[in-house]
Amino acid sequence: MTIPANWQKSSFSGGGEGNDCVELAATPGTIHLRESDTPATHLSTAPGPLAQLVHHIKSGGLGAPAV
Repeated sequence: MTIPANWQKSSFSGGGEGNDCVELAATPGTIHLRESDTPATHLSTAPGPLAQLVHHIKSGGLGAPAV
């Protein structure tokens, strides 16, 4: 598997220099996600399943977070 070189930080990361950001990168047919504080570990998925997950989360499909 090719590990991408160009990671992009989430716009919700606050733009600071801290290592508490979600980062994304794309290679042909694959989306990669990682946390900036653990850059050696990343999750890879196809765009379709990731889009379905994001839609499910945005529509409240996971319910309220546990407190």
